[in-house]
Amino acid sequence: MPPFLGASALDTKPLSGGKTLAQTSGPNLWHAGLLFLAFFVLVAIPTMLLWGLGGLIAAVILLAVVWPLAVRMPPEAVMRLYQATRIPRDDSQLSSLVDVLCYRADLPRRPDLYVIPSATLNAFAAGSRDHSAIAVTEGLLRRLSLAETAGVLAHEMAHIRNNDLLVMGLADVITRVLQLMSYAALGLALFNVFALTTGEDTISWWAVLLLYLAPALSSLLQLGLSRAREFEADRTAVALTGDAASLASALRGLETYTGHFWEDLMFPVPARRVPLPSLLRTHPETEDRVERLKSIAAAPEEHLRHAPLVIVEQPMMSLVGYGPGDMRPRYRWPGLWF
Repeated sequence: MPPFLGASALDTKPLSGGKTLAQTSGPNLWHAGLLFLAFFVLVAIPTMLLWGLGGLIAAVILLAVVWPLAVRMPPEAVMRLYQATRIPRDDSQLSSLVDVLCYRADLPRRPDLYVIPSATLNAFAAGSRDHSAIAVTEGLLRRLSLAETAGVLAHEMAHIRNNDLLVMGLADVITRVLQLMSYAALGLALFNVFALTTGEDTISWWAVLLLYLAPALSSLLQLGLSRAREFEADRTAVALTGDAASLASALRGLETYTGHFWEDLMFPVPARRVPLPSLLRTHPETEDRVERLKSIAAAPEEHLRHAPLVIVEQPMMSLVGYGPGDMRPRYRWPGLWF
């Protein structure tokens, strides 16, 4: 028996009921298609303003590159981008907790668990339903209680179970590419300023503006599409842990350390609150999610399919050996933030 779980935690059957895989996969495919279409528009319009037909051809080529990169990147590659450390499967608190949640979620394969050496509070999942990984920052492990951490892990496990990772991975890659475009916009703006002083022809200011605003416009769309997906993941997470209050408490803690879409309008700096990639920021308003969790807690017989996990809090030691000075937020080209 894991050292922090009561017997009732394992004397339960895998999760049943709720939305089926087909019911969750259909909307996700539509969302992925809509994101891809929006990405094409955000790339094609400014490039056509700059280069005409050649710009349109460049946008099509970029789409042909982005799609396989987004849907086929293995989770191990994503974790290497963030210098994440894989936690071995043993009798530790976190590893045992992942085992229990995976059993309850009835996943075909246990997700690998990684810890990112960052002082920020965040978590995300990558991969596919059959081959996935969950990453949590060490800042999250240090600041949240184990019960709150269980709620966060269950939320990511719910994304895996609901087959959400395709659209989330696509949104991540799109965000990186659009962020590079915003850098290009700054360079083009400087070129225009220089051209004005020398009397030379300038390039389209509309193209510059669209390139710069592309990340913010993409964030708006992602936030709109993610609303139902995040609410469903919260509901499934509570079904896995039997504890709505701890997840609500974790969400309030995470809100302090994440930003809003309009912060994409600012030039990225190491201390900005909006984390990249978008895997870490595509969520509806925290208060809306907390209110829904309160309604679940008020009627547990309708939502809770398992006995609550009985968790005994234990001291959490550093899992990757980094001190606070080494875990300060950093920004790495092109759009890697940790």
